[in-house]
Amino acid sequence: MPASAPAVSRDAEIAVVGAGAAGLYAALCAARAGAQVVLVSATPLAQTASYWAQGGLAAALAADDAPELHREDTERAGRGLVRRSAAEILAREAPDCVRDLESWGVRFDADRFGRLALGLEGGHSVRRVVHAGGSATGRRVVRQLSARAVAEARVTILEHARAEALWQVPERCVGVVCDGGAIRARRGVVIATGGAAAMWLRTTNPPGSQGAGLLLAHAAGAELADLELVQFHPTAVTGVPGREGFLVTEAIRGEGATLHDGSGERFVDELLPRDEVSRAIQARLRETGAQSVGLDMRAIDPVHFPNVVAALKEAGLDPTRQLIPVAPAAHYMMGGIRTDLDAGSTLAGLYAVGESSCTGLHGANRLASNSLSECFAFARRAVAAALGRPPAELESRGAGAAPAPGAAAPPRADRRTRAALWRDAGIVRTREGLERLQASSHPLVRLIARCALVREESRGAHQRTDFPEADPALDHRHVVVQAGEQTAWQHWP
Repeated sequence: MPASAPAVSRDAEIAVVGAGAAGLYAALCAARAGAQVVLVSATPLAQTASYWAQGGLAAALAADDAPELHREDTERAGRGLVRRSAAEILAREAPDCVRDLESWGVRFDADRFGRLALGLEGGHSVRRVVHAGGSATGRRVVRQLSARAVAEARVTILEHARAEALWQVPERCVGVVCDGGAIRARRGVVIATGGAAAMWLRTTNPPGSQGAGLLLAHAAGAELADLELVQFHPTAVTGVPGREGFLVTEAIRGEGATLHDGSGERFVDELLPRDEVSRAIQARLRETGAQSVGLDMRAIDPVHFPNVVAALKEAGLDPTRQLIPVAPAAHYMMGGIRTDLDAGSTLAGLYAVGESSCTGLHGANRLASNSLSECFAFARRAVAAALGRPPAELESRGAGAAPAPGAAAPPRADRRTRAALWRDAGIVRTREGLERLQASSHPLVRLIARCALVREESRGAHQRTDFPEADPALDHRHVVVQAGEQTAWQHWP
């Protein structure tokens, strides 16, 4: 049952930090396998970034689709950096994840014959995106999983609890220290705290998405990877008080919405991958001096996207009658805690899933709606791997006394820091700007800048004016952050 604050100390087989889609699913999978779980949530349940996710789950479910096609689309969007084995796992396991969620009460949109209604989004060659309530997918999924977690006797939920540090014995993570107590996890700790896109001044993310899990893992000695690869969503509302950064889902463009500049000209193929559409918008804004372009969704049936239409109308915009002002915003980190194909980090006993992780699945540009599918496919694998490790192996190391809470929590970026990231590590980057960020007092800002400086090319979401072309020698090569702030290249075929 939920608790308002963490107890002094707790024991569990699995500790999950983060209660978005990936964390909830990991906790429920562990409980289904018979494990005792403690789920740590910094916010009340159903207030995470996943809750606001408008995209769906990409899965090869149609008669004209196949996992091989899904994998090919993922690799094409990822611009030569996708780890094929990770893409194969996602494409193969996503359909079963959809069926599993259905068995847990998630109701996906269907046609009048009861067949799943599949949407088309940028970068996909066929319709393969399932939604729940149109653009309310994140809300529906997180609500249902939250309700099941609350009802699950094997899951203890700690709301308003913030992780301060990972609890370690030599060469292994054995728990997590929160503000107020410590949780010992005999099989493993799963980090599911989301990404860091809210560190940019213009963002689609809620304020809490500032990379806390990445900093916890880095402080414990786990490797990070691909921090320079941050996806900018092309259609975030701009210039509207109260709705700045509100994301207008890509599925709306999949159904025929178009983008127009101030003169009314349609200037880009709206179904290109996100990096291309974002750059095209940014280039048009630079050319014209405008602050936004117009998204024309007047021909779209508002019944299919009720929460988007309602949110826009609340802000004084009527998408059935007028163009919506949009511009790119920081949206998703392809980088994160470096993991293997079972979501295991380089620190034994520590796993990472969802946007906190980096398996190499997304490469240099995430394919639309792969992120929720990734949450479920790799959360399930993380739990299986953790529970496959006998607790006797941990006992032989001796966990000792629980460390006292009171460590400094991972820092948050202030407005000045967020403005600097937007200016110097935004859609287009320069060496001078990235070098300025090296002087930041925020550790994650420095790491992002360091990785971006090392990648001397333009590829996908990473664009540098001084290296405007992709370097074929860097295909499948990833920038990994090791001990301290050192970086190294690794090849992930």
